[in-house]
Amino acid sequence: MNIVVCVKAVLGSTEVKMDPKTHTIIRDGGEAVINPFDAVALEVALRIKDERRSAGEACTVTVLSMGIPVTEKLLRDCIARGADAGLLLSDRAFAGADTLATTYALSCGIARLGVPDLVLCGKMAVDGDTAQIGPELAGALGIPCAVGVTGLPAVTDGTVTVRRESDAGVATVDVPLPAVLTVAKDVAELRMASIAGILAAEDAEISVLSAEAAGADAARIGLAGSPTQVVRSFVPEGDARGVEITGDAAAQAEQVVEVMRGMAL
Repeated sequence: MNIVVCVKAVLGSTEVKMDPKTHTIIRDGGEAVINPFDAVALEVALRIKDERRSAGEACTVTVLSMGIPVTEKLLRDCIARGADAGLLLSDRAFAGADTLATTYALSCGIARLGVPDLVLCGKMAVDGDTAQIGPELAGALGIPCAVGVTGLPAVTDGTVTVRRESDAGVATVDVPLPAVLTVAKDVAELRMASIAGILAAEDAEISVLSAEAAGADAARIGLAGSPTQVVRSFVPEGDARGVEITGDAAAQAEQVVEVMRGMAL
């Protein structure tokens, strides 16, 4: 079984800097960490790998990311924790991509790896909260998708059984492979790296592909390939003013109504 885990480098602090011209997040890599949801997806992949190998079956886990060159360090960290290989899409041409352009770039990277049995993503990225990459990637690859996965009771050669949450409740679904799964945050906690894993990661070869090497169409990547763009980003101003409401219940209700009317104006 071949598993690809899509991981994203996100800011490790709450201080977000925006480019005033492109209105995109400045990613200098200084405080970058693995997106917490993607870290859970990696742990799920590693557990599948452990189970398959314990049964005497082959299983490889490849981590895939699109980002600036320093993102390679995060992919090595993934290898130190148990992944087998890493692929980084890194090119200025990828900069400013929205979810659709990002999905296209990732699909180009996956094409270089061959069609995997399973693609795992975090449910969302903490810096965007769109939760679009997984479903869009499934659409680009033409394979089934299950989102909000909270458990994987069984994985066979042709099917993966998942528990998934939705607004309607929790359901158990059999999904034919190959498939894309997006994983909820509380499913698992990413294991620590072992000494052997750290040593292996230092010597591991991370494949780095430019847009041209990945075979990406220049019109479908970066800002040029993004049908949606951020027009304006700002930090809302806080208002610490408060209103004291007194009197009996009827009087308080009238005062609440007046406050709400003022808010509407």
